[in-house]
Order: sequence, then C-alpha cells, then structure tokens
Amino acid sequence: MVDIVVVEDDVALSRIVTQSLVDHGYNVHAASSGQAALARFAQGHVDMVISDIMMPGMDGFALAELIRGLDAQIPILFMTARDDFAAKKRGFKLGIDDYMVKPIDLDELVLRVGALLRRAKIAVDKRVQVGNLILDADAVMVTMDGQEVPVTVREFNILFKLLSNPNRAYTRAQLLDEFWDPDASTGLRAVDVYVTKLREKFAASQDFSIVTVHGLGYKAVLT
Repeated sequence: MVDIVVVEDDVALSRIVTQSLVDHGYNVHAASSGQAALARFAQGHVDMVISDIMMPGMDGFALAELIRGLDAQIPILFMTARDDFAAKKRGFKLGIDDYMVKPIDLDELVLRVGALLRRAKIAVDKRVQVGNLILDADAVMVTMDGQEVPVTVREFNILFKLLSNPNRAYTRAQLLDEFWDPDASTGLRAVDVYVTKLREKFAASQDFSIVTVHGLGYKAVLT
C-alpha cells in the first residue's frame, strides 16, 4: 500500500485530507509539524509528502529541503494558503513537485496525488507499461504482447516521453530540443517523421494512439 505523510497543523483540515486519501486506498500518516514528519521518515518507507508551508517551528520550506536530502525522488506537494509567486518559486527551487493553494479541492488533490505517484514510479523503475505494451528504459526495449518491437534510441525516447505523461501535449520544438543534438541543423519536420514511424510500428496496439494536436504537436492517448 502507498504510504503518504500529510503535514498540516490545522487539525480539522488534516483530518479531512487524510480521510479523503484513505477513502481512495492510501495509507496516510498525519503529522502536525515538520519534526513529526521527519520522525515518521525515521520509522520506515514513505512514498509521498503533502505539506503546509506556514507551520510553527520548522516550516514547509525547511522540511522540503531536509526531505530532498534524504530522498531525491519522493514526490512533495505543497498545500498552502500562500498564493504568492515568491513562495512558489522557492518551493520549486527546493525540489517540490506540485503546489496547491487553499482552500483545497479534494477531488483535484486526489488526481494530483495519483499523477505524482505514477511519475515517481516511472522515474524509479524506468519502466512504463500500457496494456500489453512495455517500455524498459534500461534495456531501451519495447515489447508488445511479449514480442520485441525494434525501435531506434530516438524512437524509444519519444515514445517513453509521450507514454509517461499520457494526454499531455508536447510541441514539436520541445521534442526536438530534448532528443536531437542542438548543434544539428534539424527542422521540426524531423519530429513528424519519427512520429509517423512510431505510428506505423505500433498501429496494431489497441492500448494507445499518438494524436496530433493541431498547431502544437503530439500527445499519447490511452484507449
């Protein structure tokens, strides 16, 4: 079961958030201070931290910095009344993964928690599975229905990127900047060529499709 630590000194809000996450199948540990959250870390594995910023003693910034020193991968979500850019900038520079401003929409919180945990698992496992399709980043290999589908490194990287973040659109320029040599005189059309190749190789898949976002780029849609 996934273990989440909710760090919130408002007892009523902590209880509401905790219950909502428990109702969605998570194992939740409530901590009323940064020190209490760190004590929970000392007791065993934690999969995610949801923390307020303004707390007595150790604030959320200090807590996030300490947690990042203990674990570079664990998702950290700030849940705070502070809506100023300076707080957001400081949080993200410390390595947090998401930021929500109070009052919190609990349904949105649950969606964000699920997305952050999924991305964290992909980062740790270096593996994406969509139905019968498996992408193994260590082996740079794609299998579909147990059979390897030959792909180039660049094809693999593009597919891994799209399937790691389904329904998120990427511009041609974003994909070009990430997967092509910046010194190469390659145009945006090169991205289209590779996407066409991927569509041909995985046309038989009933689990996903690569959709063109007109005027922008591409996204993977799970089916």
